[in-house]
Amino acid sequence: MTKISVEVPQHILDDLQLHIGTDKKYVSLSDAIRAALRKLLDTLDEIDNRHGRRPESQPEINPYNSPSE
Repeated sequence: MTKISVEVPQHILDDLQLHIGTDKKYVSLSDAIRAALRKLLDTLDEIDNRHGRRPESQPEINPYNSPSE
């Protein structure tokens, strides 16, 4: 899996930490960020589809079965 480095404001990290850990929604910070990115990409795809910017021939990408994993 590819690693990236990003700068994130502390208040966003603090808010994320409320949702990470035992008996919470996400196992780790990486898990939470990946989920957020997937949701963002789904939203962007929906917007592109509504505006006719996504070609029909573009293959769907399954985030759970990517070749880099």
